[in-house]
Amino acid sequence: MSRLRIFLETGTTPLLDTQDPVTIAEELAIRGVRFERWPSRAIAADADQAGVLAAFAPEVQRLKGEQGYRSVDVIRMLPDHPEKDALRAKFLSEHRHAEDEVRFFVEGEGLFTLHLNNRVYAVLCTEGDLISVPAGTPHWFDMGPSPRFTAIRLFTNPDGWIAQFTGDAIADRFPRHEPIAA
Repeated sequence: MSRLRIFLETGTTPLLDTQDPVTIAEELAIRGVRFERWPSRAIAADADQAGVLAAFAPEVQRLKGEQGYRSVDVIRMLPDHPEKDALRAKFLSEHRHAEDEVRFFVEGEGLFTLHLNNRVYAVLCTEGDLISVPAGTPHWFDMGPSPRFTAIRLFTNPDGWIAQFTGDAIADRFPRHEPIAA
């Protein structure tokens, strides 16, 4: 289930801890972050990229039309991926991107943590969640020690989607993702 926890950047006790998707969307919208729930669709466990994209074609086309995203792909991460540890470590430190980071979780889960205005917003995204982190927003992402997710990614310019690390160690002070699902 989706979850939002808001902390002071210097604290460890949440100021807000909610699993209500409406509250999550409202709290994030105030900060310019898009969060919405899309209907779940049955997708075969071995569905390829074309199959996943076909299942969510109306929603993807809507976003492309609204935001001007020009390309889309699907990423699937499983616990037996040979590079899972290196891929996890790659985005555990605070960074920014020159364009929006847009993810729709077809299945599984991942933790996006945003650092905005002296607050930290830990957003657990699960199946059916779309999050769009605006360009330039300091954040980090944790897929957990045994990642299991499939996500649709939308880009304006996939070649420009490069992490620009801030050098701030703030991500080390907050909890990592421990998956809900076994």
